Amino acid sequence: MTALKRKLIELPMTTYRTKPSNDADLPLVELINVCKAYGEGKQKTAILKNINLSIKTGEFIAIVGFSGSGKTTLISTIAGLCQADSGEVLKQGKPIIQPGPDRGVVFQNYSLMPWLTVYENVALAVDEIFKGWPADKRKAHTEKYVRMVNLGAAMDKKPAELSGGMRQRVNVARALAANPDILLLDEPLSALDALTRGNLQDEILSIWEQEKKTVILITNDVDEAIYMADRVIPLNPGPEATFGPDFHIDIERPRDRTALNHDPEFKRLRAEITQYLMDIGMAKAQDINTDQIVLPNVRPNTSNDWKLDHSALKPEQVHLGRPRYLEFSQISKSYPKSNGNGSVKVVDGFDLKMKKGEFISIIGHSGCGKSTVLSMAAGLTSISEGGIILDNRELDSAGPDKGVVFQSPSLFAWLTAFENVMLGVEKVYPHARKSEREDIAEYYLTRVGLGDALRKKAGELSNGMRQRVGIARAFALSPKLLLLDEPFGMLDSLTRWELQEVLMEVWERTHVTAIVVTHDVDEAILLADRVVMMTNGPHAKIGKIQEIDLPRPRTRKALLAHDDYYAYRESILTFLTECDHTH
Repeated sequence: MTALKRKLIELPMTTYRTKPSNDADLPLVELINVCKAYGEGKQKTAILKNINLSIKTGEFIAIVGFSGSGKTTLISTIAGLCQADSGEVLKQGKPIIQPGPDRGVVFQNYSLMPWLTVYENVALAVDEIFKGWPADKRKAHTEKYVRMVNLGAAMDKKPAELSGGMRQRVNVARALAANPDILLLDEPLSALDALTRGNLQDEILSIWEQEKKTVILITNDVDEAIYMADRVIPLNPGPEATFGPDFHIDIERPRDRTALNHDPEFKRLRAEITQYLMDIGMAKAQDINTDQIVLPNVRPNTSNDWKLDHSALKPEQVHLGRPRYLEFSQISKSYPKSNGNGSVKVVDGFDLKMKKGEFISIIGHSGCGKSTVLSMAAGLTSISEGGIILDNRELDSAGPDKGVVFQSPSLFAWLTAFENVMLGVEKVYPHARKSEREDIAEYYLTRVGLGDALRKKAGELSNGMRQRVGIARAFALSPKLLLLDEPFGMLDSLTRWELQEVLMEVWERTHVTAIVVTHDVDEAILLADRVVMMTNGPHAKIGKIQEIDLPRPRTRKALLAHDDYYAYRESILTFLTECDHTH
């Protein structure tokens, strides 16, 4: 057992909570030594172990949970949707044994009736819970909560006509309309873009202030937790998930995102919580020896000089920094309007020059054309105006010289991780020996932490593991250009941090010219040499470029401690805020 693992095990997990001193201080919700497992016999898996939690009336608690940590099981237990195997789950001292309208639950997925309007979806709950009320009172109550989440103008629309953020607002309105004592939010904002997520955070906080609700929020976003909560509690990953220490958020309300960027307490909390979570990740990670696999000296057939006897996998140092290796020359993209009258220009005059080996982040609000620019660079979308030059050749189609990683890696579920990577390797190294091709695939799969899962079928892998296969496949092609379209957007924070580290470690070995599209400011700064900020669409273009002069190789811990980090962060956040105001 490593010293780090011993340290985590020895943490005094329960000393951060105290029993109430008298009946007047009786907590609204209390969990005492709660344990929960699924399965029977050898298949039995312990999900939660000795969970202790005490929440006062009106408190806002954020539980930072990651994939597999048991967060949904925890919320479901408090909601009464499932029962603990042992221990007590109490509300005002009485056992919770079934669901009830006193606990409003909002899950990540939008559980709406597609044939009903916004009003009717909310009215379903109101009519069921308040049957004794006259019709006009129920109607007024329903409309109040629809308007509270800013959907008054969409009251008669059906879910299919709404954005993801609007559908989630309907879920929140329906939960609030039941007039619960406790609002249970299970990652309700994780699937939303940054702007919509921020707006909904503010709406939930406004409702919490107005309605004096007790809120338990499950989130994988440390910033979201600190911004919203009175206390942040990590749920250590399962099996046998336990709580970490409480982090009390002693920052005055209302909290301002821009001001937080200058707040020493915010910076301290952010660094401490992030470090705690990273330590957990390190304790769970398996050390994999990759030194036994050596890359062969063979160039891919997508390289201009592939017949030369040079290393396939790291460009000659003299070539790095070559100017105008990749050039976007006033590119634009237009799409026909849905009514058939004319077209709308989504991207208008995107102009950028990149050096060989440079890493660029493109950031902006949803709909600003980030992914459209990336898709044109990949040759997957035609260019309406302008052109893209890569290594002295104009791009006109997709090809293996451009490695692309999307949010979903598009693997063949019936093939193994190794076989999925080999599909590409065999196309770009047909001149190499079979053993050399296999070494290339195995090298990169091992580098991304899948040395023990080479022969597992893609359908058996977790989302994070599948994304690792996608990254390995892209690097194994030894492309001239690596394009990443929000590659970690669907992953929890811990997995995302791990894969960012993986991406940086492999990139340091290849220095492939790379572009990542992201809505995550920290990710943009962590990965890039320059952050390219786009204005809102339509007619989106480059609004500002921020040079990131931070030493490489980079780590998240070093980033948070660097003197210039928060200045870079403020520069990008200020731009995004100003774009929001002009939208």
